[in-house]
Amino acid sequence: MASTPPNDDDHTTTTLHSRRQQALPKPPTAAAWYMPLLVTNYILLLVGSISSTLLSRYYFIHKGRSRWVSTWVQTAGFPLLLPPIYLPYYLFRSTPRRPFSHFTLPILLLSLLVGLLLGLNNLLFSWGNSYLPVSTSSLLLSSQLLFTLILSVLIVKQKLTFQNLNCVILLTLSSILLGLGSSDDRPTGLTRSNYFVGFFCTIGAGLLFALYLPVMERIYRRVDSYLMVMEMQLVMEAVATLLAVVGMVASGGGVEEMRRESEEVFDKGARAYWGTVIGNAATWQLCFMGTAGMVYLTSSLTGGICMTALLAMNVLGGVVAYGEEFGGVKAVSTVLCVWGFCSYVYGMYVKMKRGINNDNVTSAGEEDGGDNGNGGGGKIQVTEMGRGDAVANNV
Repeated sequence: MASTPPNDDDHTTTTLHSRRQQALPKPPTAAAWYMPLLVTNYILLLVGSISSTLLSRYYFIHKGRSRWVSTWVQTAGFPLLLPPIYLPYYLFRSTPRRPFSHFTLPILLLSLLVGLLLGLNNLLFSWGNSYLPVSTSSLLLSSQLLFTLILSVLIVKQKLTFQNLNCVILLTLSSILLGLGSSDDRPTGLTRSNYFVGFFCTIGAGLLFALYLPVMERIYRRVDSYLMVMEMQLVMEAVATLLAVVGMVASGGGVEEMRRESEEVFDKGARAYWGTVIGNAATWQLCFMGTAGMVYLTSSLTGGICMTALLAMNVLGGVVAYGEEFGGVKAVSTVLCVWGFCSYVYGMYVKMKRGINNDNVTSAGEEDGGDNGNGGGGKIQVTEMGRGDAVANNV
């Protein structure tokens, strides 16, 4: 059979198409978007954690008394997630993925269950924050790291290393030292029994949140993109908000109670009251979304340690904003907290640097061996930081 001679027009068309393809901008690599997204989530966590803690304390300092309201505002800002979930698909056309199109029944049920856990955690945090100074509650919450480490080993098979054990031990010692020596810093008029109610509610909140982190890490292994993380967060926070609303109504409260509290109880006036409520809802949203992003992009333990790094900032925030005492006990506790975190970060830096060097050696060997140009540079190696290589290709 005679072969068909090559067509010059086809050759010209193919050449032009190849040149156009080469002229098009290449999509960003995993490394190009991973670190900016990681930094963005930590900034959200930083701003949200400090602001929400100070605003929650401001509410109670100025005669706000409803713990259900304080619980409600922690997740009532979930509608703020709707624009980043829907706009990329419907307005910007930047993703082919339809919102909630990858949600399965197991993912939905898990989101509902974790939402109830989150609502209970928020209630315990509100009880603790209503009684304790910001600096004390912030340092007590560092105890969650010990629980996070243990549960991460059990649930997600976290490897035990010197730097994470050292960090957890130092932070736990910080919390124990604070608990033994700081009951005398309770606000005026607060009984010893109420102080310890706040103390144990804060510890309970830390324990529940420690469970929340590795559970979410395990669930995120079924998640295909950061957009799906936001979708799950929306569902969980909606459930937690519903739980708070039920609690408010059952206790005889609700919108009418908030109106009455703003006009008759809150000593800064109605405008400041609603500003505090709305601001608290927005800042808590930043905090929760930052936490979820950190767990998805790294690991539950790294996310918990990054949160603990903010405790010193919360302590200083309470001292600066409200004039809380900062005696020797809190100073030593803060030093232990910062020491533990810095040792962990340094250990992470050494491991990541070693991993990068190993990758360079491997890539050089593959290039010398001629593997058709498909070297090992396409993955992000985050070693102990967790799931960077697993999520690097999921936007």
